[in-house]
Amino acid sequence: MKVLMINGSPHAKGNTYIALHEMEQIFAGEGIETEIVHVGNKDIRGCIACHSCFEKGKCVFNDLVNETAPKFEECDGIVVASPVYYASANATLIAFLDRLFYSTHFDKTMKVGASVVAARRGGLSATFDELNKYFTICGMPVASSQYWNSIHGREPGEAQQDAEGLQTMRTLARNMSFLMKSIALGKEKYGLPEKEPACHTNFIR
Repeated sequence: MKVLMINGSPHAKGNTYIALHEMEQIFAGEGIETEIVHVGNKDIRGCIACHSCFEKGKCVFNDLVNETAPKFEECDGIVVASPVYYASANATLIAFLDRLFYSTHFDKTMKVGASVVAARRGGLSATFDELNKYFTICGMPVASSQYWNSIHGREPGEAQQDAEGLQTMRTLARNMSFLMKSIALGKEKYGLPEKEPACHTNFIR
């Protein structure tokens, strides 16, 4: 099994990474492979709603989004992690996720998602909610922990002092491992849930 981890921080080894690395160690113990994709320091533009991905099968902007798309399709779970800016996620990460989720048209049903947020003090819950919406619109189960998936620290390395935050990350990784393995067994025995044809409505008709 494999988990794709998206680091939305501009700092490759900052507090957001500390949270991901804490999870990595648990996944390794569970026999689950991980890969971290560092997004936060890349030049990634937002979606322009051109809909070219429906014709080309990939985003019209050939950058890290298209490089990550096959990894997203192959993984059993994805962890999206971000620092908090003005009670929101890093704008580069949001541009990346908008395009990644919109331009990949494979079925994401039952692929497990988890979001992780890091901040000096506040804005964690709002950012956590923001990131989880990418999963819940796609039929992806959201992994939870013993608390909201957050860790505190301002200067690089300070998150190592947040004992509860680190424990939250370890618990999240264990819960996510259990969920992915359980879903894999469920798919073998029962298959995926039945899907109805999509019914799209518009508020003006």
